[in-house]
Amino acid sequence: MDKDQVKAMLLLAAQRIIDNEPLLTDADRALGDGDHGLGMKRGMEAVIEKLSGAEFDSPEKVFGAMGMAMMSSMGGASGALFGTVFRSGGKALAGKETLDAAGFADFMAAGLEAVMARGGAKPGDKTMIDAIHPAAVKARELACEPLPIALAAVADAAEAGRDASKDMLPTMGRARTLGEQALGHPDAGACSVALILRAMADYAAR
Repeated sequence: MDKDQVKAMLLLAAQRIIDNEPLLTDADRALGDGDHGLGMKRGMEAVIEKLSGAEFDSPEKVFGAMGMAMMSSMGGASGALFGTVFRSGGKALAGKETLDAAGFADFMAAGLEAVMARGGAKPGDKTMIDAIHPAAVKARELACEPLPIALAAVADAAEAGRDASKDMLPTMGRARTLGEQALGHPDAGACSVALILRAMADYAAR
């Protein structure tokens, strides 16, 4: 996938989040203050504005621009964390002219490591990490496969992680005060991760 295809893929992911703002708002309302959906929508509108009229010389620069747009427009924890995933993940692609499954595995691994370091969450804490971690593991397993096959499986893994978060007790953020009342509800950040990766897989399948 060349830089222009990567840009088109990320534009599709941004639109997918915008279209699903009500779903994300409902997910966050069950566990937090309900602002995750609107924050993600605002961030992805900034991503579309940033990417649409610009030319980039590498996949790394496209991912980096997406991360910066989210950080500068969203504010709060979500902007910092999602921006970190894309900026740090993009840096793992330095020097690459195209994105393949091996490069995507590097992107996921670097994004996961950076966001865990920044936010302090780990798998099982009922956060976005519970979708990113299994997705990153699956990406590494399929690093030698064609990119569309790898991305489809990565999206499946993220969705399974999102669903698994329903049975976790939150240990971070506002949701931690809910205790067992949080059971049965997926983490909103994990929902966003799953939507983004499914959109990427849908684009690659074309």
